[in-house]
Amino acid sequence: MTKQNMVVADAKTGINMAISMAVSGSSLFTTAAQRPPPAAVPGPYITISRINNGARINAWVDSMRASSPTRIKASSLSDDQDSWILRHPSALDMFEQITSASKGKQIVMFLDYDGTLSPIVDDPDRAFMSEAMRATVRKLARYFPTAIVSGRCRDKVYSFVRLAELYYAGSHGMDIKGPSKGSKYKKGAQAVLFQPASEFLPMIDEVYKALLEVTKSTPGARVENNKFCVSVHFRCVDEMKWSELAKQVGSVLEDYPNLRLTQGRKALEFLLESLGYANCTDVFPVYIGDDRTDEDAFKVLRERGQGFGILVSKIPKETNASYSLQEPSEVMAFLRRLVGWKRMSLRRQFRMRRRLEEIKVSLPN
Repeated sequence: MTKQNMVVADAKTGINMAISMAVSGSSLFTTAAQRPPPAAVPGPYITISRINNGARINAWVDSMRASSPTRIKASSLSDDQDSWILRHPSALDMFEQITSASKGKQIVMFLDYDGTLSPIVDDPDRAFMSEAMRATVRKLARYFPTAIVSGRCRDKVYSFVRLAELYYAGSHGMDIKGPSKGSKYKKGAQAVLFQPASEFLPMIDEVYKALLEVTKSTPGARVENNKFCVSVHFRCVDEMKWSELAKQVGSVLEDYPNLRLTQGRKALEFLLESLGYANCTDVFPVYIGDDRTDEDAFKVLRERGQGFGILVSKIPKETNASYSLQEPSEVMAFLRRLVGWKRMSLRRQFRMRRRLEEIKVSLPN
């Protein structure tokens, strides 16, 4: 995927909202969040550069074609697969190493939704998770702080998952809400509601309406308003029409000459801060996702040397993730194993405490 972020700097909050052009398995246009650049211009501003040029359009389309299911199925990847697996081994095979690295730290789970907890489907409104997966995630949240991270609208993701004990981060971290009772893991933590880009909602809605208008002539194109994020889905669009669709999206952004393109976002850092784990050395984040939009989080974890990223993919991809899983069924197996490991650890700790108490009682005064 190629991605360009258009940053809106807000002097009042010191937080940037990035509206990014993204090409992935699901969307062309999305929003994200990032920390302000070191030399941010004081005062609110909105700038954008021209993006509707042939070279960039071709790059988007080439990236989409490379990741399309038909190209993937037609490729012979056995040699590449073996080499890639050596560099990104299965998280199931490396489970003991992962749990050993977390010793003495609080594991915090970050889970993408589409393609990670649910299968990828043509109709994004039918990306339902199984009851077995829901039960697994519910058990996971009993033992670890757990956040669902998605480019979708937070309310939409919640309607799929329906677990009130989780944290939900919609629009790639620009809309975060936690359990109403606060965190049971972090003393003093309150219910989380993080929406730094609320004042820009009218602009997002304006872009959404414009995209609806320009893409209606492309059969199969679908525009989704995710509140702080607008996505243009191309899964049901004829591949011969992808260049046309990309140009249509670019033409809309041409009407916003005051936005400036930059790159990158670090929604994971906002999430850790919102969950009360900013700058904590005793936290161990595990982020599981399947899409290019998860790579920023993988990169943050690798650069911090704290926690691990796990990519969900059946094919070799360039990634900053440390480990891999092939599909949602393997994700569920990994989560179940993690729950079982934690349960056994707590039982051992309980037995050890009881034994120490018994020894203490039996000692002479």
